[in-house]
Amino acid sequence: MEEGNLAKWLVKEGDHVAPGDVIAEIETDKATMEVEAVDEGTVAKLVVPAGTEGVKVNAVIAILAAEGEDAGDAAKGGGEAAPAKAEAKQDEAPISPPVGEMSAKPTEGGAAPPTSPSVTPPSALPGISPTRGEISQSRIFASPLARRIAKDAGVDLSAIEGSGPHGRVVKADVEKAVAGGAKAAAPAQKAAPAAAEAPAAAPAARPMSDDTVLKLFEEGSYDLIPHDGMRRTIAARLTESHQTVPSYFVSMDCEIDALLKLRAEINAASPMLKTEKGEVPAYKLSVNDFIIKAMALALRDVPMANASWTSTARVRHKHSDVGVAVAIPDGLITPIIRKAEQKTLSVISNEMKDLARRARDKKLKPQEYQGGTTAVSNLGMFGVSNFTSIINPPHASIVSIGAGVEKPVVKKGAVAIATIMTATFAFDHRVIDGALGAELAAAFQRHIEKPMGMLV
Repeated sequence: MEEGNLAKWLVKEGDHVAPGDVIAEIETDKATMEVEAVDEGTVAKLVVPAGTEGVKVNAVIAILAAEGEDAGDAAKGGGEAAPAKAEAKQDEAPISPPVGEMSAKPTEGGAAPPTSPSVTPPSALPGISPTRGEISQSRIFASPLARRIAKDAGVDLSAIEGSGPHGRVVKADVEKAVAGGAKAAAPAQKAAPAAAEAPAAAPAARPMSDDTVLKLFEEGSYDLIPHDGMRRTIAARLTESHQTVPSYFVSMDCEIDALLKLRAEINAASPMLKTEKGEVPAYKLSVNDFIIKAMALALRDVPMANASWTSTARVRHKHSDVGVAVAIPDGLITPIIRKAEQKTLSVISNEMKDLARRARDKKLKPQEYQGGTTAVSNLGMFGVSNFTSIINPPHASIVSIGAGVEKPVVKKGAVAIATIMTATFAFDHRVIDGALGAELAAAFQRHIEKPMGMLV
């Protein structure tokens, strides 16, 4: 992510905080996240007010006074917050947002590392270049005083090993480096001479401008619903996928009568648990739970299809982490069942219910919806017979599930009635060739039509 909304402060100025204390809530495009303090100190100043939108990643949101430091002095010397962007432009939606962080900045000695779960930076992945600002002086953790002394002395901060918490460079480190003759900061590079002018390329196709679109409709005949962060991200990621992933589709009809019978028997055998609301079954399996398990087992059976694409290598995954599309108010999110091939149907069912509930409340943690190796999208409950879905990178596959419909089928030369469910797979051809995709679809069909095998 590049920015977020500071929804709520859970501390006030003058409060003492310790590492691990929850101090604020940050709204991202997908969820509301709790921010924990990473240092001990007194809240000297809340720099960014609650309710502020568009706060940049790594912007200072609060000032902590260290032990023995006067809170008033710390608040005066802490600086101001980076300005929040009032309104994001449509063409600036992040394409594939990793989890970022906002920082509570101590005034002296004490680090401000990321407060959200760590994510491998793009620069560490093969074939992926660092994003803007990723390799910059601001990524070096140092106290403001240490930065000022280093700047005045012309010392390169990146050459100094920090002795503060979490490797933070503090005043003593800079003074020691200056006394030891540390190397000077590299001067800014001169701009390279302009290359020879290239021939003009053909103009790229452009979508209609907003004004052009609105002129097509009678004034007063519509309402405008501004895009929120989630809608911008969905639009950007699916546009990127459609433009960059060479997809192909495979459909497979699956008989699900045996599955429906087994599901009914398992649910009938569920033990009852006593709760505040009375007795409830320990589990209640849905058809979707069987589909998640079948997809996970199919990837286990066809391991070469359990992969992701990078420009230098295919990433073959050791487990089946199955994302499940969940519709939420005016949006979509895909929480992930990790290691689904190892979990029982009852565990998958209860875990999925919990994830779906928290997804609708925007309470998912980033690690609960980021990554994954494949995805399931089910519109069968709406009566949709079949459809195709857009692959969501880094996945290389997604299966779209239609409704189970009774149809005539031929069995042993005689016409019979069976409940048929159509599964349509989308595959990234860079990772999964046609024969491999067909093998995965057949493995999925086998598990769906012989569901007893999913119990062992």
